Amino acid sequence: MNPLLALSPAIAFVVSLLLTSRWIKVAHAAGIVGIDMNKPHKPKVAEMGGIAVVAGFLSGVLWYVGLNTFIFGTSSRNLPIFAALTTVLMAALIGLVDDTLGWKAGLKQWQKPLLTLPAALPMMVVNVGVSTMALPLIGRLDLGILYPLLIVPIGIVGASNAFNMIAGFNGLEAGMGIIILFSMGTAAYLLGKPWVGVLALLMTASLLAFLIYNKYPAKVFPGDTLTYSVGAFIACIAILGNMERLAVLLYTLYYLDFALSLRGRFKVEAFGVPDEKGCLKEPRQKLYHLTHLAIRLIRLIKGCAREYEVVVLIWAMQVLISILALQHYLLY
Repeated sequence: MNPLLALSPAIAFVVSLLLTSRWIKVAHAAGIVGIDMNKPHKPKVAEMGGIAVVAGFLSGVLWYVGLNTFIFGTSSRNLPIFAALTTVLMAALIGLVDDTLGWKAGLKQWQKPLLTLPAALPMMVVNVGVSTMALPLIGRLDLGILYPLLIVPIGIVGASNAFNMIAGFNGLEAGMGIIILFSMGTAAYLLGKPWVGVLALLMTASLLAFLIYNKYPAKVFPGDTLTYSVGAFIACIAILGNMERLAVLLYTLYYLDFALSLRGRFKVEAFGVPDEKGCLKEPRQKLYHLTHLAIRLIRLIKGCAREYEVVVLIWAMQVLISILALQHYLLY
């Protein structure tokens, strides 16, 4: 890899790391904190850490765009890159609004997809992606104008909101984003679209830096600022790399979580109930989230389900799904 190109993820990592450290102090001073519900003593933790992740990603992207323009002579790629970047920034802003309103007024479930819909506009108006898709039972079909007007917004709104569902545990969201984006970046490289792989690597690097402070015991929470922007970016990578089918496969756990949440009409939180020793149990007899399922599985095996064990188990599930999805996608 060109040393100048290798600086892109390094910049994303360092900026995200430094800003996350600084944001933790600023958030506590400003009272932007949340309660860690999976801890027995309910400590207060800095919120909206996704701001630092997006800033790190932005720094890496701008460096990469500069290389395209002045060094590599591939400035034609900058338009779709800027479209994806704008979608990420808009999703982060929408997440920031959601985080703020969520504390004070609360947002209904049906309002959240509508709130994230404008983030799809940049990818729609530049008409990026390939309109020909392989559909089950139908085969290859050219959707034409329906692709940017229908498929792109559905993908971005769906991915951003779904990524917000498997959440609420230290390091969970950042780790899931790292696994999914690394998988998509790998596929992009193998399919001959290295520039899409670079974009995926930039967000992965930014998330890795954030995970240092977000892992158990977390010093900062991601907030919807992170989940909306990373979810929307996953959709952007799928569109830019023509990897929609892979993205659908990689989101398998999110479909399961949606089905479980639907049982409780989306009214049951994903958190566990901690005892004085920090062991978690499910909040209800029935399971209403993937995290509840993970807690029950660990309790059946060893009796006490620690928060970090729940996170590692779900990460392991995602790694397995990613391996199988990559194998299926690249072979078929």
